[in-house]
Amino acid sequence: MPPSTSPTGRSRLRRGLAELALLAVLYVAYSVSRHFADDAMGPALSRAQELLNVERLVGLHWEFALNQLFVEIRLVGLLSSFWYATAHYVVTAGALVWLFRKGPRRYVPERRALVAATTVGLALYLMLPMAPPRFVDGYVDVLALHATEGWWGSDASAPQGLGELTNQLAAFPSLHAGWALWVAIIVQRHSSSRWAHGLAWAHAAITAVVIVGTGNHWVLDVLAGWAVIGVGFAVARWMTPRMTRTRHAHEHPAPVG
Repeated sequence: MPPSTSPTGRSRLRRGLAELALLAVLYVAYSVSRHFADDAMGPALSRAQELLNVERLVGLHWEFALNQLFVEIRLVGLLSSFWYATAHYVVTAGALVWLFRKGPRRYVPERRALVAATTVGLALYLMLPMAPPRFVDGYVDVLALHATEGWWGSDASAPQGLGELTNQLAAFPSLHAGWALWVAIIVQRHSSSRWAHGLAWAHAAITAVVIVGTGNHWVLDVLAGWAVIGVGFAVARWMTPRMTRTRHAHEHPAPVG
């Protein structure tokens, strides 16, 4: 007969399943949010124009030049499309699994930061629907150019036939940029490998360039995505000592009388 699962193994399995359930809830929340968001293109385009005016004022209007580069150099556009449609999910999931294996003391606060940041991002999608560059005259949807060469359709990075599950006006802030920065920060904190540090920060930098060049985000979307991750880490730092005190009080109640 096979040996029974140890208590430690069962505990890790339960925690793993709980984490999968939490991530599934986040994904469902993102998918459902599109049904509550205002999908009127007129106001979303107006907000995009206002944001673009701010970028021009401060010298951050880099979208057009990058977008043209990604269109003119076919290989750059193709590789960037695969990056946009893949790395956001695969690298973040891999980082979560890697961190989970390091134990709850490291994993829980960092996961808490990611969840908090994602929640803030979803709230902003509902409050401030904004058109990405690919919906604005003069910009090209690079992923749509290469849709026949990948698994995505013409609706951002959604698989073909599943475009209805995406919120096309979820541009501000960019969670692509935010999640990539989260990966870089947690690898910097919890890995001793300089190679890992370099690859993680390269992932964050490349993601920032790709999401702008493919016509899916404005430069200020990237900065807002990074800011949201900063808020997530601040929330996690605020929550951790309070939750630790609560758990300690439950485990060691004060004597009566």
